[in-house]
Formats: sequence, C-alpha cells, structure tokens
Amino acid sequence: MFGLGPATRIYVAVGATDMRKGYEGLYGLVRDRLQCEPRSGHVFLFCNGQRNRLKVLVWDGSGLWVCAKRLERGRFHWPEAEAGQNKVVLSHEDLSLLLNGMDRVQVQRRKNWYREYRQVTQEEPSAGLA
Repeated sequence: MFGLGPATRIYVAVGATDMRKGYEGLYGLVRDRLQCEPRSGHVFLFCNGQRNRLKVLVWDGSGLWVCAKRLERGRFHWPEAEAGQNKVVLSHEDLSLLLNGMDRVQVQRRKNWYREYRQVTQEEPSAGLA
C-alpha cells in the first residue's frame, strides 16, 4: 500500500474526466493536462461529470496504483480552481474530507488552545500556599 508522507502533494484535476481511462490514460492526463510528473509519488485525483465517482493515480516507486471510489448517494464536493488553473492542491486533511464525501468548505477548523503560563514573582503570594 502507498503511504502519504508530509512531502506528498495532492493534486486535484479540475473539470470532469472520462472514468473509462486506465493507467495510460490517467498517466497522460497528469503529464499533459496537469503538467506534472506522474512518477513523482504525488497523488492525483480525477472525478466524473456527475461527481459521484473518482479515481486516484499514484506511483509507489515500483508501479502505478489506480484506485476508484463510487458514492452510493450524494456527490463529492470537488474543489473549484481559479481562472486559468487546471489543478488544485489539497492538504492531507482536505483529502480525507473529500474522500469521505464531506464538504471541506463548510467544515470549520477548531482554534488551537494553549495554556497561558504566568510567572510568579516573589512579591506575589503563590496561589494555594497560604
């Protein structure tokens, strides 16, 4: 199985892709349309026009993987690119949301919580030591 390390980029092809494409067809789309190297180890995602099927292409060092997923109900919330772009880069968290059928735009990230530490001076009495 392939692993997604922190250096692995996730590229999403904008627009619809013919889901009949296999290894060579998706390889050609990555190379020609997305202008990336298919054997880079990065992850490439493609979706059909109805947004209920997707394919993933990834190189694991010894060969290409093509994985497919079909949603039984609903649609994938496919990201939209800015004008003139043919691909979108996703974070690992956004990939997880996308593959699980969740809308990554409506999900709100929780703010980080940090404990504030206050230095106690000798002039201040310590709390709990009375």
